[in-house]
Amino acid sequence: MKKIFMTLAAVCVAATMNAQVYVGGGLGLASTSQDGDTNTKLKLMPEIGYNINDSWAIGVAFGYAENEQKVKAGNLTVSAKDKMFQISPYARYTFAKFDKVNLFLDGGLDYIHEDPAVGNKVNTFGLGIKPGIAVNLNDKLSFVAHAGFLGWQSEKEDVDGAKAANTFGFDLDGSNLSFGVYYNF
Repeated sequence: MKKIFMTLAAVCVAATMNAQVYVGGGLGLASTSQDGDTNTKLKLMPEIGYNINDSWAIGVAFGYAENEQKVKAGNLTVSAKDKMFQISPYARYTFAKFDKVNLFLDGGLDYIHEDPAVGNKVNTFGLGIKPGIAVNLNDKLSFVAHAGFLGWQSEKEDVDGAKAANTFGFDLDGSNLSFGVYYNF
């Protein structure tokens, strides 16, 4: 186990010395309260990538989200917590570069595992393209946004006999809008 850990550490150090690696991601936290009822949402979506050249990069985003609801009914408080895990490897093609702004397409895979407080666990697989924009604030720091999704998704409950719901299309709703910050080594 020590050898594996040391090998991974050496690879990470060597990659960062080459000034091609970026890390970042997104973070979300919100809490709503009304008449003693609360709803708290937390989302962590770290990301690491490697710039192959000026146009191409590869990376992976992985994350965790949680939605906890507490509802008061008289003297009793009922709590429920939904959880979600996601991993999304991708290849990024930057097709337009302006002074401080880059336009890109992320082509990748998604795996999402949802564990709701009520109901069955759900597994989602996806393959598609996410357009994005990067604003370079300086040599090391970038603001990045993704908007939309074009591709295929298959969602299936994690129970025997469940059938998958397959979707293909283009989607620009709020669930496919994300913002993040990257640090370039």
